[in-house]
Amino acid sequence: MPSRTTKHSYTIPCPTPFRDAVEAVAQKKGINVADLLRSVVLVLDAEAIHSFPDPGEPLPGDRETVILKSGKAKGRPWRRKPRLQVRMTEGHEITFLRRALAAALAVDRGEAVVHVEAPSHGLIVQPGAGAPLPDDVRDEMDRLRAIVAALSFEPLAGGIRTRDQALHILGYPPGAIPDQASIRARFRTLATIHHPDSGYGSHDRMSQLNSAMEFLRV
Repeated sequence: MPSRTTKHSYTIPCPTPFRDAVEAVAQKKGINVADLLRSVVLVLDAEAIHSFPDPGEPLPGDRETVILKSGKAKGRPWRRKPRLQVRMTEGHEITFLRRALAAALAVDRGEAVVHVEAPSHGLIVQPGAGAPLPDDVRDEMDRLRAIVAALSFEPLAGGIRTRDQALHILGYPPGAIPDQASIRARFRTLATIHHPDSGYGSHDRMSQLNSAMEFLRV
């Protein structure tokens, strides 16, 4: 019987502006912070993640006030370090997770670009090609594939002819007026998923992403 993946709850102390920026990016993409973090850890190798600076712990005066919900001090205010709370597989260092989230912010701001390459280093193992993936890695890969499958769009048969169609391909609702920075960030995220070399994409979807970008470019 396969072993169950062990999840661990991580408390990631971080400066308030960093926390707020991470939560804003996750909300913009329609996912939670844990899924944002998982996607970075799955797409980037550890060396790439460690190349991003650690935003570090919050400064002494950077605190948030919360109301305690249990215990003898229930109902009292408590000043604590700002933080992000996520559930991930065990074994990650807090500094590594902060760096991974810093990478997500850099990509969203256009300060870093993820180059999609063909899968390598045994991340995808064909039957008989070697030892099976660890349960936790396999489960995370299966989760990622399920998310991609649910979010994948069907290319429009007649191509992109209107602004609303271009917005639809990029995941915006009809009538939305996103700025160019938002459009570029959304395109980069979707291109990472739908590029033919990513293992999840296709030429048709990537072609329509490019067409949508051209249509919406000012």
